Amino acid sequence: MKPLIWILAIFVAIIVLLPTILVLPFSSAPPDWKEEKAARPSERMLALEIPHSDIVVPVFRKSMDTVENIPLEEYVAGVVASEMPADFELEALKAQALTARTFIVKALLNRGKDDSLPEGAVVSDTVMHQVYKGNEELETLWGDDFNKKIEKVVKAVSETKGQILTYEGDPIQASFFSTSNGFTVNSEDYWKNKYPYLRSVESPWDKKESPKYMETVQLPVSTVEQKLGVSITKDGKVGKVVETTSGKRIGTFKIGKKEFTGKEIREKLELRSTDFQMEKKGKQITITTKGYGHGVGLSQYGANGMAKEGKSYKEIVNHYYKGIEITDYKPIADKGLAYQPK
Repeated sequence: MKPLIWILAIFVAIIVLLPTILVLPFSSAPPDWKEEKAARPSERMLALEIPHSDIVVPVFRKSMDTVENIPLEEYVAGVVASEMPADFELEALKAQALTARTFIVKALLNRGKDDSLPEGAVVSDTVMHQVYKGNEELETLWGDDFNKKIEKVVKAVSETKGQILTYEGDPIQASFFSTSNGFTVNSEDYWKNKYPYLRSVESPWDKKESPKYMETVQLPVSTVEQKLGVSITKDGKVGKVVETTSGKRIGTFKIGKKEFTGKEIREKLELRSTDFQMEKKGKQITITTKGYGHGVGLSQYGANGMAKEGKSYKEIVNHYYKGIEITDYKPIADKGLAYQPK
């Protein structure tokens, strides 16, 4: 009987060890595959790694021509990743997270008819509202840097989860832009509405931090004349500054007998800002601008400069938005407002 027991034992051992024996000759392939798989995030990584409530954001995905319901904190991460360079300082990214979250909470609270959006959508994923990109788009954009960058963005969003900017209990108009000329602008100097928290403040960091601080472009005289509806004949400075605004920008500019707002000239000539100088030489007009964007609210490069000096995201937002508070949006949601799409 003993030999039979031994034979059975050996047979069982062979059966148990057989899978391992068969795999060993091919052991060089699986580790590479496993590393590649581990490095690739799941399609819903943001949703999995950022705790969030059941609030969703109906976003019109313009390139896909569909409305997608995105968890709020995941949406915020996609906006931060799209609107601010991910290699900015973490505290600057946190400040951007607050502006993005405030914007969308305000939009959800004040749903209204928008003819540019299909039924059911609250915002689009374009500059008309806030630029939003999902994981696949960001992975295409960032390539091999995707994991490192998205991890940093997710950290900024997670560490500010639920926080928005309010003034007297209501979400603010959390406007932001790329680069100042050294100062931000009062809201009424660029738009019609005056907001007590959107006041002009100094932003000295932009000149050093931003590659977009100054730009010089040349346009044909004929192009400027056609777009502005004026005639420019003499060489030298073009026009005259009639009035300046807060932030040392151009409020009113006169060319010949015609007056324009700085905003009108910026938009008609597609300039970076309303801080500009124009000079004609021959058939060309040279235009030099300082800053990039409307100039109202938070300067992104200014925020990054503050962060590099050791300022926290709370100090950053309180510098650019006056008299505001950082508030959890949950009490606002608990007023009985409907966030879930119908």
